[in-house]
Amino acid sequence: MKVLLSFFFTAFLFCTAADAQSLDSLLPVRGFCIAAPKPAQLERFIGFIKTELAPRNLNTLVLRVDWNYQYKTHPELSDKDALSENDVAKLVKAAKESGIRVIPQVNLLGHQSWASTIHNLLREYPQFDETPAVKMPEKYAWPNADSLYCKSYCPLHPDLHQIVFAIMDEICDAFESDAFHAGMDEVFYIGDKNCPRCSGRNKALLFAGEVNKIQEHLSLKNRSLWIWGDRLIDGRTTGIGMWEGSFNNTYPAIDLISKKVVINDWHYERPDPTAALFALKGFQVITCPWRNAPNAVQQTRDMIQFRKSATDSTRKNYLGMMQTVWSGAEQFLNEFYSNPDNPQAPGLTASNCFRTMYDEINGKNKIAQK
Repeated sequence: MKVLLSFFFTAFLFCTAADAQSLDSLLPVRGFCIAAPKPAQLERFIGFIKTELAPRNLNTLVLRVDWNYQYKTHPELSDKDALSENDVAKLVKAAKESGIRVIPQVNLLGHQSWASTIHNLLREYPQFDETPAVKMPEKYAWPNADSLYCKSYCPLHPDLHQIVFAIMDEICDAFESDAFHAGMDEVFYIGDKNCPRCSGRNKALLFAGEVNKIQEHLSLKNRSLWIWGDRLIDGRTTGIGMWEGSFNNTYPAIDLISKKVVINDWHYERPDPTAALFALKGFQVITCPWRNAPNAVQQTRDMIQFRKSATDSTRKNYLGMMQTVWSGAEQFLNEFYSNPDNPQAPGLTASNCFRTMYDEINGKNKIAQK
């Protein structure tokens, strides 16, 4: 009996490895992006890695860490209830054992606030605020007179990067990562007319300058930079809009930033095939859905077709797919295991999208083939 069980286990491992090897050619990156779990949810999340991510042949996990880590270089920036170095080591070990690369994210430039809350960097260093005259409202609403979505830091503040680079280095070391995700999406405040350093400057140059500065620092330790791609798309000309594209003239930065930067191209309402834009510009690109399962299926098929039909020079730029989750890890796990549907919008959940997209990737999708 032991011999028979050993045979089946070995055969299972062989088949899984073979499946993954085949998928590496089809889609080199098969990712999942979610907020890093809080300490109380760590073991549950590790179980999710082993029982749900690994069997689906995922090989990349982007964790939105931000301030959910006990930083030693800048402890004042850590959340009160944050992951310890030992917690992270457990998480990384589980991912490695499952053949999954972990990439930590800390939002840089934009997303330095949310709703009525200032996040930790500007809370502790208010001098970095690009728009200090814009006060946080007691009750947030959009649209508003200040056009406040999220605060940004000033990329030209002389004291900023000493702190930002220390955080980047520490979090990459903790996660044993060869890449870092800087976010940099939905940057509405940049080159503000009242900023003593940025006023009057070209916004594309400001955005590109910050991207390149971060990339150059990471390259010192042979690490790559990942960012979201929306600020590099002309939102008006394409009709994509001000969220998934730029209305504030940052998009010319697409011709100014290093081609070493990996672009995460997200579209949630429509499966716009802008991966081709980035690939033809010389960037490696990953398409990122969120909660619309049919869109995710179409985006997956598009990515596979891009790789099949691309020239030898650009095929390598089409890296693959990454499911995104825009809730906390606990909320997502509760949805995934207990409440997979959205009563306000049936079918529009990250967990349903995740399952459907990976069924498509692994050849198990039940949506009718076109």
